[in-house]
Amino acid sequence: MKRVAVLISGRGSNLGALIAAQDASYKIILVISNVEGAGGLEKAQQAGIATAVIPHGGKSREDFDAEMDAALRAAGAELVVLAGFMRILSDGFVRGWEGQLINIHPSLLPAYKGTRVHERVLAAHESESGASVHFVVPELDAGPVIAQTSVPVHADDTPETLADRVLSVEHTLYPHALKLLANGKVRLEKGAAAFTA
Repeated sequence: MKRVAVLISGRGSNLGALIAAQDASYKIILVISNVEGAGGLEKAQQAGIATAVIPHGGKSREDFDAEMDAALRAAGAELVVLAGFMRILSDGFVRGWEGQLINIHPSLLPAYKGTRVHERVLAAHESESGASVHFVVPELDAGPVIAQTSVPVHADDTPETLADRVLSVEHTLYPHALKLLANGKVRLEKGAAAFTA
């Protein structure tokens, strides 16, 4: 069973799904937020999971990441999951957790990296969008994809309705991808996601 830490900044929607899906493959042992009072902290506490708040204000990215790294290692984390964590991580932090650090993004990567994804998808008149779980590498949203799920884009969609549809599949996709990693079914190898049966 892999010991997992989750980094959040907000309400903890995906965190809730990851908590509910815990089984013999992984156990969440720590939730860290950079935002005091983030809703996800309460979800973790209700589930009996240790929490920590590490504010980023007034710190360099490297100093903030070093504090997080120390907390993660002190807790014995083996895998780190980003779930609505609204900070760009330093190259040093990412390399230190290479192959053990994953994120979820609300598009079918490599399409629509970055922010304002749903607005851009609608502006391009795409017929489908979706979500991707990927290994985190120093380049933003560029890591190898572990798992993807698509959703249809409807003619009358707004960014909000599309976001809701994507989020609903994220709640199944993220635990599935984490279990692949925790069970050794996927690993980061030579810059690619390598799968084993």
